[in-house]
Amino acid sequence: MKKVIALSDAVELIPEGAVLMIGGFTGIGAPLRLIDELVRQRKSELTIITNDTGRPNVGLGRLISERLVYRVITSHIGLNADTQKQMIAGEIQVELVPQGTLAERIRAGGFGLGGILTLTGLGTLVEEGKATVDVDGQTFLLEKPLRADFALVAAKRADYGGNLEYAFTARNFNPLMAMAATTVIAEADEIVPVGVIPPDAVVTPNVVVDHLVAKERRHG
Repeated sequence: MKKVIALSDAVELIPEGAVLMIGGFTGIGAPLRLIDELVRQRKSELTIITNDTGRPNVGLGRLISERLVYRVITSHIGLNADTQKQMIAGEIQVELVPQGTLAERIRAGGFGLGGILTLTGLGTLVEEGKATVDVDGQTFLLEKPLRADFALVAAKRADYGGNLEYAFTARNFNPLMAMAATTVIAEADEIVPVGVIPPDAVVTPNVVVDHLVAKERRHG
Protein backbone atom coordinates (compact mmCIF):
# COMPACT_ATOMS: atom_id res chain seq x y z
CA MET A 1 0.00 0.00 0.00
CA LYS A 2 1.23 3.49 -0.79
CA LYS A 3 1.76 5.94 2.01
CA VAL A 4 -0.80 8.73 2.05
CA ILE A 5 1.05 11.90 2.97
CA ALA A 6 -0.03 15.31 4.23
CA LEU A 7 0.05 18.08 1.63
CA SER A 8 2.62 20.14 3.51
CA ASP A 9 4.87 17.11 4.04
CA ALA A 10 4.73 16.25 0.35
CA VAL A 11 5.88 19.71 -0.72
CA GLU A 12 8.57 19.80 1.96
CA LEU A 13 10.23 16.96 0.05
CA ILE A 14 10.85 19.34 -2.86
CA PRO A 15 14.10 21.32 -2.54
CA GLU A 16 14.86 24.78 -3.85
CA GLY A 17 15.94 24.66 -7.48
CA ALA A 18 14.19 21.36 -8.22
CA VAL A 19 13.11 20.33 -11.72
CA LEU A 20 9.35 19.73 -11.69
CA MET A 21 6.98 18.31 -14.24
CA ILE A 22 3.52 19.70 -13.50
CA GLY A 23 0.51 18.14 -15.17
CA GLY A 24 -2.42 19.92 -16.72
CA PHE A 25 -3.72 21.07 -20.07
CA THR A 26 -4.79 24.75 -19.99
CA GLY A 27 -5.62 24.21 -16.34
CA ILE A 28 -7.50 20.93 -16.71
CA GLY A 29 -5.80 18.26 -14.64
CA ALA A 30 -3.42 20.64 -12.87
CA PRO A 31 -2.49 19.71 -9.27
CA LEU A 32 -3.87 22.93 -7.77
CA ARG A 33 -3.41 22.00 -4.12
CA LEU A 34 0.24 21.12 -4.66
CA ILE A 35 0.80 24.34 -6.61
CA ASP A 36 -0.78 26.42 -3.85
CA GLU A 37 1.43 24.72 -1.26
CA LEU A 38 4.55 25.38 -3.35
CA VAL A 39 3.61 29.06 -3.20
CA ARG A 40 2.87 28.93 0.54
CA GLN A 41 6.24 27.32 1.26
CA ARG A 42 7.97 29.73 -1.13
CA LYS A 43 9.83 27.07 -3.07
CA SER A 44 11.92 29.03 -5.56
CA GLU A 45 14.43 28.80 -8.41
CA LEU A 46 12.26 26.05 -9.88
CA THR A 47 12.55 24.63 -13.38
CA ILE A 48 9.05 23.77 -14.58
CA ILE A 49 8.20 21.41 -17.44
CA THR A 50 4.55 21.84 -18.36
CA ASN A 51 2.19 22.14 -21.30
CA ASP A 52 1.45 25.83 -20.66
CA THR A 53 1.92 28.44 -17.95
CA GLY A 54 -1.77 29.06 -17.43
CA ARG A 55 -3.06 32.52 -16.60
CA PRO A 56 -1.67 35.17 -14.23
CA ASN A 57 -2.19 34.19 -10.59
CA VAL A 58 -4.34 31.20 -11.56
CA GLY A 59 -3.21 27.60 -11.06
CA LEU A 60 0.32 27.08 -12.31
CA GLY A 61 0.36 30.77 -13.22
CA ARG A 62 0.68 31.51 -9.49
CA LEU A 63 4.23 30.16 -9.54
CA ILE A 64 5.07 32.60 -12.33
CA SER A 65 3.32 35.58 -10.72
CA GLU A 66 5.04 34.88 -7.41
CA ARG A 67 8.41 34.76 -9.23
CA LEU A 68 9.28 31.29 -8.01
CA VAL A 69 10.29 29.96 -11.45
CA TYR A 70 13.81 30.22 -12.84
CA ARG A 71 13.18 28.34 -16.09
CA VAL A 72 10.17 26.91 -17.88
CA ILE A 73 9.99 24.36 -20.71
CA THR A 74 6.54 24.61 -22.26
CA SER A 75 4.55 24.57 -25.46
CA HIS A 76 3.01 28.04 -25.16
CA ILE A 77 2.77 31.10 -22.91
CA GLY A 78 0.11 33.01 -24.83
CA LEU A 79 -2.41 33.01 -21.99
CA ASN A 80 -0.03 34.37 -19.36
CA ALA A 81 1.12 37.97 -19.69
CA ASP A 82 3.28 37.58 -16.57
CA THR A 83 5.35 34.88 -18.27
CA GLN A 84 5.75 37.06 -21.35
CA LYS A 85 6.82 40.13 -19.35
CA GLN A 86 9.34 38.21 -17.25
CA MET A 87 10.79 36.55 -20.36
CA ILE A 88 11.21 39.87 -22.18
CA ALA A 89 12.81 41.38 -19.07
CA GLY A 90 15.25 38.47 -18.81
CA GLU A 91 13.83 37.46 -15.43
CA ILE A 92 12.84 33.94 -16.48
CA GLN A 93 14.23 31.52 -19.05
CA VAL A 94 11.65 30.12 -21.45
CA GLU A 95 12.19 27.20 -23.83
CA LEU A 96 9.26 26.95 -26.20
CA VAL A 97 8.71 23.43 -27.55
CA PRO A 98 6.04 22.38 -30.07
CA GLN A 99 3.30 20.64 -28.13
CA GLY A 100 3.58 17.25 -29.77
CA THR A 101 7.36 17.34 -29.45
CA LEU A 102 7.05 18.23 -25.77
CA ALA A 103 4.79 15.26 -25.13
CA GLU A 104 7.11 12.91 -27.02
CA ARG A 105 10.23 14.20 -25.24
CA ILE A 106 8.56 13.48 -21.90
CA ARG A 107 7.50 10.05 -23.12
CA ALA A 108 11.06 9.36 -24.25
CA GLY A 109 12.31 10.31 -20.80
CA GLY A 110 9.85 7.98 -19.16
CA PHE A 111 10.59 5.02 -21.43
CA GLY A 112 14.38 5.33 -21.37
CA LEU A 113 14.77 6.38 -24.99
CA GLY A 114 17.74 8.41 -26.21
CA GLY A 115 15.51 10.93 -27.95
CA ILE A 116 12.93 11.28 -30.71
CA LEU A 117 13.19 12.10 -34.40
CA THR A 118 10.75 14.66 -35.75
CA LEU A 119 10.21 16.88 -38.77
CA THR A 120 8.61 19.56 -36.60
CA GLY A 121 10.87 22.58 -36.19
CA LEU A 122 13.21 21.93 -39.11
CA GLY A 123 14.23 25.19 -40.75
CA THR A 124 13.00 27.26 -37.80
CA LEU A 125 14.47 28.69 -34.59
CA VAL A 126 13.63 25.37 -32.94
CA GLU A 127 16.44 23.73 -34.92
CA GLU A 128 19.21 26.00 -33.65
CA GLY A 129 21.94 24.13 -31.77
CA LYS A 130 20.35 20.71 -32.27
CA ALA A 131 21.54 17.66 -34.16
CA THR A 132 19.83 16.25 -37.21
CA VAL A 133 19.68 12.63 -38.35
CA ASP A 134 19.20 11.32 -41.90
CA VAL A 135 16.92 8.29 -42.27
CA ASP A 136 16.41 6.87 -45.78
CA GLY A 137 17.16 10.24 -47.35
CA GLN A 138 14.88 12.19 -45.01
CA THR A 139 16.34 14.63 -42.48
CA PHE A 140 14.90 14.61 -38.96
CA LEU A 141 15.52 16.84 -35.98
CA LEU A 142 16.83 14.98 -32.92
CA GLU A 143 15.02 16.08 -29.76
CA LYS A 144 16.43 14.87 -26.46
CA PRO A 145 14.31 13.28 -23.72
CA LEU A 146 13.02 15.20 -20.71
CA ARG A 147 13.07 13.99 -17.11
CA ALA A 148 12.42 15.68 -13.79
CA ASP A 149 13.22 15.34 -10.11
CA PHE A 150 9.50 15.37 -9.28
CA ALA A 151 6.26 14.96 -11.20
CA LEU A 152 3.22 16.63 -9.66
CA VAL A 153 0.10 15.10 -11.14
CA ALA A 154 -3.64 15.37 -10.57
CA ALA A 155 -6.18 12.58 -10.98
CA LYS A 156 -9.95 12.26 -10.88
CA ARG A 157 -9.73 9.30 -8.51
CA ALA A 158 -7.00 7.44 -6.69
CA ASP A 159 -7.18 4.38 -4.52
CA TYR A 160 -5.19 3.96 -1.35
CA GLY A 161 -2.72 1.79 -3.24
CA GLY A 162 -1.82 4.72 -5.49
CA ASN A 163 -3.56 3.70 -8.73
CA LEU A 164 -4.76 6.76 -10.66
CA GLU A 165 -7.73 7.40 -12.93
CA TYR A 166 -8.01 10.57 -15.03
CA ALA A 167 -10.83 12.40 -16.77
CA PHE A 168 -10.87 14.07 -20.18
CA THR A 169 -7.83 16.21 -21.12
CA ALA A 170 -6.18 15.53 -17.76
CA ARG A 171 -4.90 12.40 -19.53
CA ASN A 172 -2.83 14.43 -22.00
CA PHE A 173 0.25 15.09 -19.85
CA ASN A 174 -0.27 13.67 -16.35
CA PRO A 175 0.31 9.99 -17.29
CA LEU A 176 3.40 10.81 -19.37
CA MET A 177 4.91 12.91 -16.59
CA ALA A 178 4.27 10.21 -14.00
CA MET A 179 6.63 7.98 -15.99
CA ALA A 180 9.38 10.55 -16.41
CA ALA A 181 10.30 11.69 -12.90
CA THR A 182 12.36 10.29 -10.05
CA THR A 183 9.58 10.97 -7.51
CA VAL A 184 5.86 11.15 -8.30
CA ILE A 185 3.46 13.04 -6.03
CA ALA A 186 -0.23 12.72 -6.88
CA GLU A 187 -3.33 14.50 -5.69
CA ALA A 188 -6.84 13.31 -6.48
CA ASP A 189 -10.36 14.68 -6.29
CA GLU A 190 -11.37 11.49 -4.50
CA ILE A 191 -9.50 8.69 -2.74
CA VAL A 192 -11.31 5.35 -2.66
CA PRO A 193 -10.56 1.85 -1.33
CA VAL A 194 -8.50 -0.48 -3.49
CA GLY A 195 -10.79 -2.31 -5.90
CA VAL A 196 -13.28 0.53 -6.43
CA ILE A 197 -11.49 1.77 -9.57
CA PRO A 198 -12.01 -0.85 -12.31
CA PRO A 199 -8.66 -2.27 -13.47
CA ASP A 200 -9.22 -1.11 -17.05
CA ALA A 201 -9.82 2.46 -15.79
CA VAL A 202 -6.39 2.68 -14.15
CA VAL A 203 -4.12 4.83 -16.32
CA THR A 204 -1.17 5.36 -13.96
CA PRO A 205 -0.41 2.22 -11.92
CA ASN A 206 0.60 2.40 -8.29
CA VAL A 207 4.14 1.17 -8.96
CA VAL A 208 5.17 4.60 -10.27
CA VAL A 209 3.36 6.71 -7.63
CA ASP A 210 5.53 7.47 -4.61
CA HIS A 211 3.22 9.69 -2.57
CA LEU A 212 -0.52 10.34 -2.56
CA VAL A 213 -1.62 13.61 -1.01
CA ALA A 214 -4.23 13.13 1.68
CA LYS A 215 -7.63 14.76 1.48
CA GLU A 216 -7.90 17.46 4.12
CA ARG A 217 -10.87 19.12 5.74
CA ARG A 218 -11.37 22.72 4.79
CA HIS A 219 -13.48 25.22 6.67
CA GLY A 220 -15.34 28.14 5.18
